[in-house]
Amino acid sequence: MERLDTGTRTAHRPWTLRATRPELEPLPEGHPLDWLDRAAEGRARAGLTRRTVPRSPSDDLLDLAGNDYLGLMRHPAVVAAAAEAAHTWGTGAGGSRLVTGDTELHGELEHELAEFHGSEAALVFSSGYTANLAMVTALATPAAEDVEPPLVVCDQYNHASLIDATRLAKAAGARVAVFRHGDAEHAAELLRGGPGRRLLLSDTVFSVDGDLTDIRSLAGVARTHRAALLLDDAHGLGVVGPGGRGAVGGTPLGGADDVVVSVTLSKSLGSQGGAVLGSRRVIRHLVETARTFVFDTGLAPAAAGAALAALRVLRAEPERAEAVRSRARELSEGLRERGLDASDPDAAVVSVLAPSPEEALAWRAACGKDGVRVGCFRPPSVPDGRSRLRLTARATLDNTDIRRVLDVITTNRPG
Repeated sequence: MERLDTGTRTAHRPWTLRATRPELEPLPEGHPLDWLDRAAEGRARAGLTRRTVPRSPSDDLLDLAGNDYLGLMRHPAVVAAAAEAAHTWGTGAGGSRLVTGDTELHGELEHELAEFHGSEAALVFSSGYTANLAMVTALATPAAEDVEPPLVVCDQYNHASLIDATRLAKAAGARVAVFRHGDAEHAAELLRGGPGRRLLLSDTVFSVDGDLTDIRSLAGVARTHRAALLLDDAHGLGVVGPGGRGAVGGTPLGGADDVVVSVTLSKSLGSQGGAVLGSRRVIRHLVETARTFVFDTGLAPAAAGAALAALRVLRAEPERAEAVRSRARELSEGLRERGLDASDPDAAVVSVLAPSPEEALAWRAACGKDGVRVGCFRPPSVPDGRSRLRLTARATLDNTDIRRVLDVITTNRPG
């Protein structure tokens, strides 16, 4: 065994063998983080305080705040698959998927997601958020051969994960432009001119009001201006499209090699994680360059197993997708009949406008006391600055549940 000669040579190490603990100097007058208290006070005055509220396993509230659209989070087959995966593979992936975190189960899930959607390939991530960061940054980061920086054109109401992704792309040198919500003509204006790469980026179903964008128009604009079309279908998978295949799944557009789609496994599939679906060369590029894939621990096997089982339930019971859309329409129509300003849903989300952030919070709390859990969106989470209750329909709601929700929300309305 080779011994280190400490007498005549110095070992070539890029790090210090033993770190020393620095002595801390006394803080000067005024703590460097005192501004946090002032910021919290400002949020409180604006009615924007946020707190976590842990729920117990015996929680008996009727839940219209979560995203378990198809009611699969506690489905026996899904729970059993999660447990089996944990027993087989362990509780965690054990590392990045490029190191030790890739399993046969991940590959099986990716194969079935791509097949269900109609794409060539899929790549699974630890969350929908990291999937979106990967999809945008890996495709929008400038390359050495670019004659001009890539241009990303995105809907003004896109989800926070897409907004953050475009910020990262911009920091790397890409150009970013924002078009008016759902306005394909405005998107076309922003895409015109120049020889550089172009990407058109949009949610399919928007998370605040549940409206579905005009995908056909966006696709036409993208093709006209030789732009790749990037779509976040987190709220579409399992809810819209043939058999719940999503806003473009199961259509020629879903399998087009100039269209890339992200989905989440945490909503309709009742698990956790996300995925990007697209051509094989897109997926290869993400595997080799997307930082949230290369440097992130792989999706836990239990989550992968649960998502795969949920996908198989959806394939066997495609009527669940129509059921959740039907329940959302019933909620919207019932609320509007009672004089409330409710959105007209294209998927599972229904929003009800509130007069102010404070009244939205009080409305939500009162509904909770009456046994119905609803969501509450306030600035800055809402792009239009208007507070609202956010209801999420579920395929397993029955007529009694719908009547109860309508009565509780109406009885507790502000004023």
